[in-house]
Amino acid sequence: MAADGFVHLRVRSAYSLLEGAIKADKVGTMAASAKMPAVGVADRANLFGALEFSQACKDAGVQPLVACALPVIGIGEGPPERWAKCPTIVLIAQNEQGWLNLTRLSSMAYLEPAGEDPSVTWENVVKHGEGLILLSGGPDGPVDPLFAAGKPVDAGRALDAMKQAFADRFYVELQRHGTDAEARAEPGLVGWAYDNDAPLVATNDVYFPRADMAKAHDALLCIADGAFVGQEDRRKVTPEHWFKPPRTMRDLFADLPEACDNTLEIARRCAFLVAKRDPILPRFDTGAGRTEPQELEHQAREGLKQRLATNPLADDEQVYWDRLAFELNVITNMGFPGYFLIVSDFIKWAKAHGIPVGPGRGSGAGSVVAWALTITDLDPIRFGLLFERFLNPERVSMPDFDIDFCQERREEVIEYVQEKYGRDRVAQIITFGTLQARAVLRDVGRVMQMPLGQVDRLAKMVPNNPAAPVTLAKAVEIEPRLQQAKRDDAGVAELLEVALELEGLYRNASTHAAGIVIGDRPLVELTPLYQDPRSDVPATQFNMKWVEAAGLVKFDFLGLKTLTVLDRAVKLL
Repeated sequence: MAADGFVHLRVRSAYSLLEGAIKADKVGTMAASAKMPAVGVADRANLFGALEFSQACKDAGVQPLVACALPVIGIGEGPPERWAKCPTIVLIAQNEQGWLNLTRLSSMAYLEPAGEDPSVTWENVVKHGEGLILLSGGPDGPVDPLFAAGKPVDAGRALDAMKQAFADRFYVELQRHGTDAEARAEPGLVGWAYDNDAPLVATNDVYFPRADMAKAHDALLCIADGAFVGQEDRRKVTPEHWFKPPRTMRDLFADLPEACDNTLEIARRCAFLVAKRDPILPRFDTGAGRTEPQELEHQAREGLKQRLATNPLADDEQVYWDRLAFELNVITNMGFPGYFLIVSDFIKWAKAHGIPVGPGRGSGAGSVVAWALTITDLDPIRFGLLFERFLNPERVSMPDFDIDFCQERREEVIEYVQEKYGRDRVAQIITFGTLQARAVLRDVGRVMQMPLGQVDRLAKMVPNNPAAPVTLAKAVEIEPRLQQAKRDDAGVAELLEVALELEGLYRNASTHAAGIVIGDRPLVELTPLYQDPRSDVPATQFNMKWVEAAGLVKFDFLGLKTLTVLDRAVKLL
């Protein structure tokens, strides 16, 4: 075992919204630079970045440890500060079963919270504990605050419950960021571990990448809490909460080398990475004993007969049938009959129930099969539209129909899809808002209590181009007024310094305006789930890019106000 080896087990990535200040795809390269063989990301309650982090670590030649800092109710007691959340424990996936249980627990924290904030009960942690390693949680956990408050009996009781539930997969966590609470709790933690033959593990609760980013991170927490930098009674972390190199951690725990050794042991006990998958489509029930390709051909031929009977031909009829045969061959060989049948099914249902649907737009309008199935209402032969722009065997990608529904009745179509395929197999797609150039200047200016007018003037110096947003760094480079303000005013220089550190970090989660995914199994087996409080439909925890990498196929359900207005106008005629 390397005498200076160490593995960070609980890095908070930027997906710990307005808490972590390290992008998930950068953690692996940071670990590689520090010569760490493995590294763990444990975001609060969520697994938003688990797939992205895993793939980036693989590319960096570092073993990913997929974990979650899970808020838990029903064991121990949380920190006493009023801004503290409920206590958190850390769970690390050892294997595929552990990952499935971790996704269930994280999903449960949002879909069935045990408290006001995302959280789970200790009972459910025990129930879904197979394949998981448990860390006691450190100062934010359910045990340390009890020792710090002089309640060793209660603390011991909570530790007993953890050890009983997880046996040799339980580690007593020690942190040394220099706080009084840690110093008060440590003797009790070490004593209990030695008395009960439980392993100790040293961790650093990593919020930011470098020691010199402590000031910027402090501003980030103020943005999160609506506080000011100069305010005393607020949430803070110490300047020690950074991605320390192994030698620094070894020196910090020189009196307990086994606590650092156990970070390597935990890494060796884990053999799991969240993998990419090929597209997975739900099976379409043909209800007629036909296979999906047979059903697609049947519906397409019958549909084209109806189209040709009710629409003027733009060319010889045989041109339409030849084009249909060509497209069916491509669709079948690429394995997408089910996709066309699913889309056609919910569009036909919407039209049958009087829900306005758009005529079709984008490259999908170039498909005769789509026209025959009433997915689109445009004759591609008449308008010279190419099917190859939509689906091409030489450029393998999922088909993607841009479908518009009446905004006021879009939810009815989603409800139909939920009923048909199962509510646990249908979800929206999460998106993340970021601290962009102008917004981050205003946010940082507010928490630094700079004059509103001054901050507003500085923010307006950043070019506003929604189609191609200008970064703050680029704005400073190209805007002489920003450069001059930075030279003339130390406060402005500090504002820009902090804002540049925070730009691009995630500030909030919401849901995609149109994207819906449908799985062939309960979605929690493919992606953890999230609940947007503004919607009744759960969302994936992976964003658009990564939910598709996880094997889920996106269907567009865009709510278009124009269709609503047109529908009302037609009814008035």
